[in-house]
Amino acid sequence: MKGTLLRTSFAALALMLSGAASAAGDHAHGGHGQPSAAAPIGTPGDPARVTRTVDIDMNDAMRFSPATIDVKAGDTVRLNVRNSGKIRHELVLGTDADLQAHYAMMMKDPGMRHEEPNAVSLEAGKSGEIVWRFDKAGTVSFGCLEPGHYAAGMKGSVSVL
Repeated sequence: MKGTLLRTSFAALALMLSGAASAAGDHAHGGHGQPSAAAPIGTPGDPARVTRTVDIDMNDAMRFSPATIDVKAGDTVRLNVRNSGKIRHELVLGTDADLQAHYAMMMKDPGMRHEEPNAVSLEAGKSGEIVWRFDKAGTVSFGCLEPGHYAAGMKGSVSVL
């Protein structure tokens, strides 16, 4: 009985550790932040096919400007993102559920950085871009997943018409 309990406990611990390593590995290599081709938020866009450019500012008041954007289904949009604040900010596209789950993960490991096609992470004063194809009507959310930022209201949405 004691040996079985020990083996079961060891197996459970090994499974938990392998899951944690897998999650960390996915983030470090862009796995969990990158939507699949069938994702409800769209797909990485081809820069040669950009149909519209939108400038977005991130600031230390924990806001995006603009916080709402309207695009047409099928548009490939270049999001020019600038961090006008004095601290790191990011813009990550996703569903509300994905962003909330990812934010919870970021709270546990604040050192994580994003290098996926649906995200841009910027130091103070820096600019970057996301080129994204919004291929399905609906709402795509975005947020800053730096610890404390999303909870402070640093979020927005893209209405895909």
